[in-house]
Amino acid sequence: MELLERSEGLGPLADDLASTSLALARRFAAGATMWCVAPEWPPHAQHVAVEFVHPVIMGKRALPAAIVEGSDLIRGLRVLSTPGDILLAVATGAEPSVVSTMRRAGAWGLTTVWVGAGERPVPGSADHVLWLEGDVAAAAYAGRFVLMYHLLWELTHVCFEHPGLLEPGPDCTEEVCVTCSDEGRLAEVVVGGAPGYVQVRTARGIESVDTTLIGDARAGDLLLVHAGSAITLVEGSVL
Repeated sequence: MELLERSEGLGPLADDLASTSLALARRFAAGATMWCVAPEWPPHAQHVAVEFVHPVIMGKRALPAAIVEGSDLIRGLRVLSTPGDILLAVATGAEPSVVSTMRRAGAWGLTTVWVGAGERPVPGSADHVLWLEGDVAAAAYAGRFVLMYHLLWELTHVCFEHPGLLEPGPDCTEEVCVTCSDEGRLAEVVVGGAPGYVQVRTARGIESVDTTLIGDARAGDLLLVHAGSAITLVEGSVL
């Protein structure tokens, strides 16, 4: 952590980097693969993936990571990712393909990390946001992004040195009303159809939801689901 404080421009990110590293370590310990994207700077995605599959020191574990390239990130990640995986993006806060992909990642059950600089993304766009102040070009081309994800990689390995940190928190065992306890969840329609029950993909897997309230649902529609019913259309079909 002392290194974080000494690193120019990274001091305020110490807590964010620590919490993100712990989240990644827990996901990797549970069997996750990390999918890396950087539409504006593909070499950054390649660099992140290479770092994570490279053990930090001899004898340490390699962590599964791969890149997803091309302009249609949604099409690639929809097929490749599984619930519990990680999506890490290196991009500006307004990169359209990343904004749209991050929006759908919750329906796929992914933990999301957004590394960037300049104007921040809208709050809630990703589970973890690691952001640098100042010029985007300086961050992208002067090594500041590289420093940030190197620290993320090393701190993730530090978490593995403390196995007790990798255990998930206790499950809630209290009996509560199913309807009241079911928060709104994102779901992506797998098979569309007229009002009725349609198949959707959620962080829990494939489910059937009632679409009476929203009408017709098309494959690829992103819905908000509560208590087994689709209550609104978040985004139209992206296939």
